[in-house]
Amino acid sequence: MNRPIDGFDSVTRLSRKKRPVVPIILIATAITVLLLVGLTGWFIHILRAEQLERAESATSNVARLVGAQVESAMKTAQVILVDVKERVEQGGVGSGSSQRLRNHLLEVAQSMPELHGVFVYDADGTWLATSSSVTVTGNNSDRAYFKHHRSNASGGMYIGSPVKSRSTGAWIIPVSMRLNRPDGGFAGVALVTFRVNFFEALYDRLDIGKSGTVLLALADGTVVYRKPFREDVIGSNLSDGSIWAELRTKPVGSAMLVAKVDGIERLYAFRKLQTFPFVVAVGMGKDELLQSWRAASVGAGMAASVACIILIIFVRKLVTQIFIREKLDAKLRAVSLELQQHNAGLEVLAATDRLTGVANRRRFDEVLLMESQRARRTLQPLSLILLDVDQFKKFNDEYGHIAGDDCLRRVAQALSAALVRPGDVSARYGGEEFAAILPGTDILGAVDVAERIRGSIQALSIQHASSSLGIVTVSVGVASWHPNAGELVSIEALIECADKGLYRAKKAGRNKIFANNPAAEFQSNSSVQ
Repeated sequence: MNRPIDGFDSVTRLSRKKRPVVPIILIATAITVLLLVGLTGWFIHILRAEQLERAESATSNVARLVGAQVESAMKTAQVILVDVKERVEQGGVGSGSSQRLRNHLLEVAQSMPELHGVFVYDADGTWLATSSSVTVTGNNSDRAYFKHHRSNASGGMYIGSPVKSRSTGAWIIPVSMRLNRPDGGFAGVALVTFRVNFFEALYDRLDIGKSGTVLLALADGTVVYRKPFREDVIGSNLSDGSIWAELRTKPVGSAMLVAKVDGIERLYAFRKLQTFPFVVAVGMGKDELLQSWRAASVGAGMAASVACIILIIFVRKLVTQIFIREKLDAKLRAVSLELQQHNAGLEVLAATDRLTGVANRRRFDEVLLMESQRARRTLQPLSLILLDVDQFKKFNDEYGHIAGDDCLRRVAQALSAALVRPGDVSARYGGEEFAAILPGTDILGAVDVAERIRGSIQALSIQHASSSLGIVTVSVGVASWHPNAGELVSIEALIECADKGLYRAKKAGRNKIFANNPAAEFQSNSSVQ
């Protein structure tokens, strides 16, 4: 069997391993977009929390301020009432005392602009003294504060629900204290009233936004004042509202609540005063409060969106370029493969005898050199067969060159078929001469192969009138070299030895095999004589 020519038995293919570049880019892009969106969302969330925290701090401070003002006003009222109580209970309300008391009440009222008036009533509710210049007839025995003191012997201060003044018609907050006779009986009521519009003027100066609100109410839920002012709300009860629901769990706090009065959601800071039965609540509208945050959030969202869009556009172009490059690479690989196949074909043609299809002389020289070097490395024998078509010139002269070419082709085919090992190589040595290289084969094995070749060619029975047998035959020379024996020192010597065997076979009558060996020379017993 003829061994495939080394380097030309297969075409070397371009097989660059493709890396999953596009999926990696897409995954990285998706992660980047998610991170950008996540960071933007986190930034917006933190910004909102900070905005609410600042607003909560601001409303808490305002609520604390409002509570302090209310406590200050109530303490002032308490001092005034205690003073009036002592004057009345100790000095009485006779003609002289009454005038002095009235002057004192007038002086107190004029020194405190938040006061609506200071009044003293007897046990029947008749006005005994007042800081007001308006003369009022009738009595106040039907007022809630009067009824409270008449039925309650306690001398503590009482803060009543807002009412309209009978002297001026203005909304007032009554703060009163019981007057007693020397025997402890009910002697009347001392009353201090605060103008509700005083709180309005005070709270209007607070910066709580357009939708903000300030609520001052009694602990039972009765509204004393609310900003923005609505007269129909004054005196109403909000104990079932959201603020009082929170107050049931804690006396001071803040929460996002919906107002019962107008249904607006606000961030409320609320507190229940410890010394007086008042509740203060300050609220800032949620929509107005978060307006700047929304603007910043929209800006951040737009910036993140633009960044994501730019990134996606860039990645899309990059992926498109990668696809284009891969297509070009595929075309280049196809062209390179085709070129390599073409070159490989040329190499095969360059190493093959065009007439017979076996290796040519150049390839023969390359393989013999390679196998001789291998034999030296592996210390294995190397054999060479040279054969020549007997009287081929007469064959050409008698049958023509076309028949001669056909004869050579059939001889080459028989030679190749007789080589059964993959490592054996058949070649055209020149003209009608052929050769066989047998790696790892000693002289005896080479003679057996030579006999098989000779017999196969004889069996072709190609007509040759000038031959003694009437058919085409070949003369064969065999040479073998074993590195251990040191018989041959070069491939030229091996070729010369085989050529001498071939010469002897021809001289001996043709259609014979001669093996030349530096140690022994013999003629095969199976050769034709």
